[in-house]
Amino acid sequence: MPEQPASPAAAPVPPVVLPAGTLLGFDFGEKRIGVATGETLLRQAHPLTVIPGEQVEARFNAIAKLIAEWRPVGLVVGRPVHMDGTPHALTARCERFANQLHGRFRLPVALAEERLTSADAESRLFEAGHTSRSARQHLDAVAAQLILQGYFDAL
Repeated sequence: MPEQPASPAAAPVPPVVLPAGTLLGFDFGEKRIGVATGETLLRQAHPLTVIPGEQVEARFNAIAKLIAEWRPVGLVVGRPVHMDGTPHALTARCERFANQLHGRFRLPVALAEERLTSADAESRLFEAGHTSRSARQHLDAVAAQLILQGYFDAL
């Protein structure tokens, strides 16, 4: 019997290459959205802020202010998946958020893998001397930084 080619779902998806310039990265959560910034030339991401709250319009207003201030050429949204790469409940919400960003702001949006970024961010904050309480206010922005850095590293 001939050998079957690997299924396309098993192959890693190359990232969408965004234009050169400033990018904003997002760690979407139902209660908070972490935001990071980075430059494609340097390929270095930095935590920026956390947008709190669950009200959709307030979140998009805060994002609009960041876009007006930073003038990004593109956006990167973390796409969470299970360890085996299969989607889970939050995957579709993040993809919808990415589509909403594209629709509202007319900027190109790339999805980047988001496996274990919150756990990695928490570990890094503890290593930097934060307590559980002080780490909580920075966690989502650092997770966004790791998502954006992962996007840069995958290019």
